This record gives sequence, structure tokens and C-alpha cells, in this order.
Amino acid sequence: MTDLTRDALGWSPFYMSQLEIEELETLTPTRIATVHRDRVQGLSDIGPLDLTLDPGITTAAVAVGDWVLAAVDQHRLVRVLDRKTELTRGTEYHTGDKQLIAANLDTLFITSSCNDDFNPARLERYLALAHDALITPVILLTKADQAEDPDAYVDQAKTLGRGLEVIALNAKTGDVADLLGPWCGKGQTVALAGSSGVGKTTLANALTGGNAATQDIREDDAKGRHTTTGRSLHRMRSGGWLIDTPGMRGLGVAEVAFGIDATFPEISELADQCKFRDCAHESEPGCAVQAGIAAGAIDPERLKRFNKLKRENEHATETIAQARDRYRKLGKMYRSATKKKGR
Repeated sequence: MTDLTRDALGWSPFYMSQLEIEELETLTPTRIATVHRDRVQGLSDIGPLDLTLDPGITTAAVAVGDWVLAAVDQHRLVRVLDRKTELTRGTEYHTGDKQLIAANLDTLFITSSCNDDFNPARLERYLALAHDALITPVILLTKADQAEDPDAYVDQAKTLGRGLEVIALNAKTGDVADLLGPWCGKGQTVALAGSSGVGKTTLANALTGGNAATQDIREDDAKGRHTTTGRSLHRMRSGGWLIDTPGMRGLGVAEVAFGIDATFPEISELADQCKFRDCAHESEPGCAVQAGIAAGAIDPERLKRFNKLKRENEHATETIAQARDRYRKLGKMYRSATKKKGR
């Protein structure tokens, strides 16, 4: 029988401190398990709940993993509690918002394969998102049994961060739960992320004891077929909770400057020593980063990827800020017109 006590679901003093006395008496803390177009489903210490949303709350503002307060007798979601962590990615900038992927994660399992799917630049994008959200990243390299030298992939992945945990595995063997056990205990929440076909569904089945259908890898380009189509919260056999995510073709970054610096510490630390504050680390005099390359302390390819992410993040952040400002102005115009109409 699934343990649905608050502690087992991941409740902590962080969430408890947000509740008012009257809310404690009348509302039920609930963990969001799935988000649908016009309703959500959650788990609480009184069992699963199917909830509609109060006016002013949209499903776009609710993520799998969120803690919310529910009026059980009315089947309503009343309030979304502040998140300890949230995983987001850049989205279409005209909305003025980023896309929520999951909430209140402890660990992000960034999944790739020991084949042509392995892509350091894409892994760095996931790392930047995790670091910026203060979520612990762990890189999982699947299909290790099919690679001639899986250690070579492990060594390359470890160059993407200091003290970065990298685990090569065969998702179809019986030791997956033991290998990943340190991050999957009672009350802990992890998410699986990565491109389609790298074995996320197989890993999810191994961790949860489920039997969701999987798709074999394509032999012509070593890429997999899309299996997971939505996000949902699942109990793991070790007592923790897993959020599976669909493979993402695009992984934009926006408002993650801290995460990028944390993903490239050998570059960002030297960048603070450059002669000019706006140094592009190309040919400027007194560039400490270029000196680091000359000394063999920095991989030139890492610098290229760092600069690319920085430029993309700056552009996306500026564009999102402009979109938000535009929506604020439109809101003011609408409210002003409404007042005049009501006179």
C-alpha cells in the first residue's frame, strides 16, 4: 500500500511555514501528481484528489510536484504554495513567461546514451537549468552495455562540472534501483530529463516497478522514438517520488545567468579577473580566460559553448523582460479603458 503521509510525499517545514492557522483547520495540503487542461490530480494524506482550480489560478501556473491547498469538500485547488525549487525552460517569448517543467525537485537525472545521442552542449544546457534552480544534477549514461568503451563517455561527462556525479548503466538490469538509491529515498523527489529514446521510460519502470511501454532505438541514427507524452508523479519502490518528463526537442535558456556560471566554473571564475568587465573572452587585452586557455586550464570548445549560452540567455532574458513590460502596459490600458467605460 502506498504511503501517502505528508512526510512520505515530501512535506517539510518550508511548506508548513506558509500556512495560516485558518488554512490548517479548513484546507488539505496536496501534492500535484498530474496537470490536465482544466483540472489537476493530487495526492494527500486522505488519498488521491481530483481538483478544479479557483478563479485566478490557471493550469499553466501549476506544475507536477507542486504543493497546493485544497478545499476537499468542494474539490477545489485554493492556493499554490511557494516552491522550494522549480525547473523551467525558456519558451515562446511573446508570452512573457518561461515554461514550468516540474516543481520541488531534489535531484535532476539528466539522461543521455553511450552512443551518438551523447552531446556535451545539450548536457550543459540541462546542467545550467538545474544549477540555476539549485537542484542537484546527476548524469545517467544509458546503454552502457552496447558501447565498446562506456568509460570514455563517463570521463567526457565528468569534464562538464566539478564533482559531478556520472553513472553509466544498463537500464534493463536489476541493479538500477540500487545504483540510484542515494537520491531516491523516502520524501525525496527526482525527475528524469533527456532527449527522446535514451531510455527514460525503461529507467522509470525500473525505479517504480511500472510497466509503461518503451520504444526501441532507431538503428540508422542511434536516436530513439518518443515514448513519454506528459509529466506525472510516481512513487518509487525506494520510497521517493519520480517525475517523468517527455523528451524535449528544444531546450531554450532564459534568466539562468547564475546556472551558466555554475556549469562553467573554470571559466566564470577567471572571467572575474579579466581587465574589462564586458570582456568577450576573444581577443581583448588582459583577458584572464584566454590566458587560461593558453595555460591549458580551459578547453576552447567549452569556452565556445559558454559564450553561446551566455548570448542566448542574454537575448532571451531581455526579450522576456520586454514582453512582460508590454503585458503590464496592456493591462494598465485595459484597466483604464474599463474604468472610463464604467463612468
